[in-house]
Amino acid sequence: HLALDKAQINVEQVYYSEIDKFANKVTEQHYPNDIALGDVTKWKEWDIDWSSVDLVSAGFPCQAWSVAGKQLGDKDERGMLFWTTLDIIKTVLEHNPKAKFLMENVKMKKDFEEYITYHTTEALGYVEKTLINSALVSAQNRNRYYWTNFKVTQPEDKSILLNDILEEVVDEKFGLSSEAIDYMGRL
Repeated sequence: HLALDKAQINVEQVYYSEIDKFANKVTEQHYPNDIALGDVTKWKEWDIDWSSVDLVSAGFPCQAWSVAGKQLGDKDERGMLFWTTLDIIKTVLEHNPKAKFLMENVKMKKDFEEYITYHTTEALGYVEKTLINSALVSAQNRNRYYWTNFKVTQPEDKSILLNDILEEVVDEKFGLSSEAIDYMGRL
């Protein structure tokens, strides 16, 4: 929802699927009218009008696909959520062929990237794949793949550095307690 706000795209209704209670609390705080659907693996039980969905944005867990992980792909339980994501998007497109989708994941080894691209194309038809580095628009160096059914262009480099976002004055609640500092000094 935040991304849509930043892009100045007004939406009537946002549904989201998240099982992390802290992430849900943040969404509830900032977007109290958004509807939590719960566990994505129970998507067939969701009581929503699929034809009313205009955009599906999804990121399936990266641990199974990342070079930093065990690289088990969809042989990892978390990696299986790729297939769940495809099933949801396919259902939306069957009910609303004009709907758009955007899937996101880490830069991964070529075999996995080609596997995901191939199966996404097979399941959903036309697919654009784009690699974008977050460093273009933030103080992070994070390459991400995006699979969509619409054209995506590289964002303009905003040349944002870490120093550009650091705060001069930081609330003490974000600092270390004297006990923590003492403890670390004893290590």
